[in-house]
This record gives sequence, structure tokens and C-alpha cells, in this order.
Amino acid sequence: MLLIPAIDLRGGQCVRLLQGRFDAETVYASDPLEVLERYLAFGARRIHVVDLDGARDGSQGNRAAIGRIVGRAGREAVQVGGGIRTRQVAEELFDLGVARVVVGSVAVTQPDEVASWLREFGPERVVLAFDVRLDDGGTPRLATHGWERQTQTSLWDAVERYLPAGLRHVLCTDVARDGALSGPNVELYRQCTRRFPNVAWQASGGVSEAADLDALATTGADSVISGRALLEGRLNVEELAPFLPAA
Repeated sequence: MLLIPAIDLRGGQCVRLLQGRFDAETVYASDPLEVLERYLAFGARRIHVVDLDGARDGSQGNRAAIGRIVGRAGREAVQVGGGIRTRQVAEELFDLGVARVVVGSVAVTQPDEVASWLREFGPERVVLAFDVRLDDGGTPRLATHGWERQTQTSLWDAVERYLPAGLRHVLCTDVARDGALSGPNVELYRQCTRRFPNVAWQASGGVSEAADLDALATTGADSVISGRALLEGRLNVEELAPFLPAA
């Protein structure tokens, strides 16, 4: 399992939101390259960038910061999500050197359109981001538009719909765990890999210590995305080494 550090951008700064709430923001660096340098120093070779402004309203105000991150990390090292709602925006990010685009809300609202992107760009270049909240019965239901809208669509139905288009990469975030340092939903990812073993699952939300990485590795997840725990130094380099091939 690969560890992919996260850089969340809002207004060009590196921030974190608690459970997707824009009124619960912590600024970690005015210059995201400061954070990127730390990630590269301990051996990260893939970076996950989220344009929070784009996720909220579709704006592309963080494009300059994304370009700087790609320029430093290297072409094909960065995956970017947030506000990718048209083919044009995806193409612009690919032209910028982004390795993969991470498509969230429109993957739920416009499945036929996004399926065409998978076929056009190839399944290795498109990650579908499904953010979920568990209902009373424990079924993961999709949340969209920066987690501000809740749907009744299950994660399982959403993934199933894209398999004919060649779906390969899915980033699944348990919204209740994101930014809370409460531990990941290990059972959720175990169900994900059991139901869809040919999908490369990216786990996200809740990582707070090395034991969380060890637990996620047992689920069969392909990779794990971590933001706050890394930003706050809760994981040391020695603990990270097994999950960073370049460390």
C-alpha cells in the first residue's frame, strides 16, 4: 500500500477542513510548496492535491498553485481533484502535467459524461472520488458538492455503473472521519476490496498514527491519502518508510 500525502488548497494556501466544513478551516502554510518540500524530503513520490475552492463553486483560482506544485514534484507525480466538472478543465490539468484527475460530483450527477472521459483519457488517468456517509444500516451513501449535498445512491451502485467503462481507480472518503484523526474506517475499505477486487482503492479519512496505516494495509487498499496527520507531524519518517517506496 502506497502513502499519498495530501495538499488541500484554498485561496492559494495549504489548509485542512474538518469533515468538509468551510467554517472549520486550519491554515498550515501560506505557501503550499513549503509543505510539498517536506513531503518530498521524506520520500513521497505521489501527491494528492485538492482544490477546495473548485470543489465548492467550480472556480479555478488555485490553478497557479497547482502549476507550481506540478513543476516541483514533476510531471506525472500529482493527482488533482476539486472542481473538475468539464472535459475542458480535465484537459487543461493534463496539459499542466497532472498525472490523474480526480472527479467527484459530476461522477455522480453525469455518469455517462464521465464514463466517456474514462474511455477517452484512459482508466489510469481518471480517478473517481466517491465521498460517503454511512446510513443507519451501515450502507455507504454518496455525498457531493464539497459534501454539502447528501444522496441516496450507494457506493456499490456507483462503482458498478462504471465498470463497463474500464474503471480502475476509486478514491473513497468516509466524510465522518476526514480531518478528525479518529482512525480510518477499516471495515469500509475491507468491504470495498472484497466487492470490487479489480479496482485500485484509495482510502481517505481518519489516519492519525502508524497503526492506522498498518490496519489499512490489511484491507487490500492500493493506497492511502493522508493530510492532517502528516501536517501535524504525527507520523515519523521511520513509520512511513514501509509505505513510501522511495524513502
